[in-house]
Amino acid sequence: MSERSVPRLAKWPFFLGDLLMLACAGGTVGLTARPAGVWPLVVCAACVGIGAWLAVTPFLWEYRAALKLAEADGLATTVGQIREITAVARQIEHATGHWQSALDASAKTVGAAGEIADRMTAEAKSFAEFMKKANDSEKAHLRLEVDKLRRAEGEWLQVLTHIFDHVYALYSASTRAGQPKLAEQLGHFQDACRDAARRIGLVPFAVTSEAPFDAKLHQTLEANGEPPPQAHVAETIATGYTFQGQLLRKAVVTLRSAQAPPPAPPPVDAVEAPAPDPDSTRSEQ
Repeated sequence: MSERSVPRLAKWPFFLGDLLMLACAGGTVGLTARPAGVWPLVVCAACVGIGAWLAVTPFLWEYRAALKLAEADGLATTVGQIREITAVARQIEHATGHWQSALDASAKTVGAAGEIADRMTAEAKSFAEFMKKANDSEKAHLRLEVDKLRRAEGEWLQVLTHIFDHVYALYSASTRAGQPKLAEQLGHFQDACRDAARRIGLVPFAVTSEAPFDAKLHQTLEANGEPPPQAHVAETIATGYTFQGQLLRKAVVTLRSAQAPPPAPPPVDAVEAPAPDPDSTRSEQ
């Protein structure tokens, strides 16, 4: 703020009046006889006092004007500062409003994020439950299919073994009947059937006559009683079977008695019994 100049008061009228008062006092002293009386002294003192007052008065008035001007300047400065403070307060109020709006927006954002997180958690939970149910259902379905396949496998293995048993029975009957041509034809038919069965892992095996009895591969028709030691096979009643390297059924044989002579060998060579895996022997079908 630029400094304002103090208005100047013309002092020469006051100085002129002061000179007149002093001249009047001097004239009074000069014209008064000696000794001077009271009234001349009073008039002289009054003139001197009035002259002094006239000499001091313009300076007093200028001082008062300067003082009032300084007070006005201070008041104007104070008013300007108050206005600046008011503007700052308005800015603070405006910023506070924006901050409150930002807080409200952030609160809404946090609430929306919380809702989204809750929804995602619920969706993830429902999806996990759905996947668990689907997995359990798929496992149950696969277990059912495996059981069906196992039952089907057992059934067709049983059917195949029955068919091979009948074929072997026909072959044995033709051999005992003394019909070599029929036995040869049935032997070729039996070999063809066995070759076809080997492709799926089913291998029938017969026991040659006079072969030592092996309880792991052979069984007798008699359910009770154990065979004598060092017993030998007299004849194969029903062939044994292995499926994919595992024993499926033991060969059913008859044992030769100690007094009976060894029978003649069959016209067609019997299939030697394979050595199955003893650790993975399957139960009989």
